[in-house]
Amino acid sequence: MVTKLFRVVFVSGATLLSLGTLQLPAVAETDLVVGKANSQAESIMTVNVGYDAGIFKKHGLNLKIEDFNGGGARVVQALTAGSIDIAIGAGTQMSFVAKGAPMMAVCESTTTLPYFSIGVPWDAPIHTVDQLKGKKIGISNPGTLTDWVAQELARKKGWGPDGVVRVSVGGGIAASSAAFRAGQIDAYVGGTASFLVEAESHVGRMLLPVSDFVDKTASGTLYASNRLIDANPDALRAFLMAWIETTNFILSNKEATIRSWGKVTGFSEAIESKLYEIVKGMYNPDCRFDPESLATLRRSFVDLKVLDSPPDMSKLYTEAYLPHAPSR
Repeated sequence: MVTKLFRVVFVSGATLLSLGTLQLPAVAETDLVVGKANSQAESIMTVNVGYDAGIFKKHGLNLKIEDFNGGGARVVQALTAGSIDIAIGAGTQMSFVAKGAPMMAVCESTTTLPYFSIGVPWDAPIHTVDQLKGKKIGISNPGTLTDWVAQELARKKGWGPDGVVRVSVGGGIAASSAAFRAGQIDAYVGGTASFLVEAESHVGRMLLPVSDFVDKTASGTLYASNRLIDANPDALRAFLMAWIETTNFILSNKEATIRSWGKVTGFSEAIESKLYEIVKGMYNPDCRFDPESLATLRRSFVDLKVLDSPPDMSKLYTEAYLPHAPSR
């Protein structure tokens, strides 16, 4: 009896050993194309940090990241055309959902706007926000977050709808620097990092951070195409889980984060380190939509004249694909 028992155990162990030496096929990764509305915004570069850290790959995703500089409209066009699966932009792009774009907001990734500032040319006589009344303020494009920020400044200061003149000059440091040098604008709504860089070369300087006068506004927002939602909701869930993990990675790994940012922006480690301390409080670790942000956005759509009336915000976003967590 003892002999028979030994033989059974021995054979079973040998069988397991032989199975362990087999080359089992690897589980196929899911390919996703992710579009960034702005290549260098700290609210958007989360995807680059997660990619570099291997977090998305750990969740079974193979990402192709594409940049669509020049405002949120371009990345929405790409999503509508079916060339990308997920768009990373700002809450202002929720107006496109209201207009029927085949997408849904699925995560409020950042709430406030410390990564945006108003800057002026280096030698400009403007030194206070009150001196911006009636001045030409550069924005990326009409109907974008930067456009709304300029309008919000005039509203908060009580200057009326024509309190500033908004001039579309494109997005990014190259656009603002060129417009400053040409004397095309008196100020610009752009990335805080851009003004830190421009200050080093005496081209521009930061006047004030946007967070001084703008309320919570879902400054970073993720959108999934309806096609992805219908065809592969599990891939969307995996992406959002990876995004949340990346957000927590950013909050606890400054050095790795600023290295990833620097690879995208080309900015120095010193500038990225300053930016990290400025913006780290904006991140929303659970991706859920803040009621104050939604209320601000609802008003902004009418302010920007992108919608005739305030929409039902509950129809523009979903939290159904986020990991289970208690509501706020």
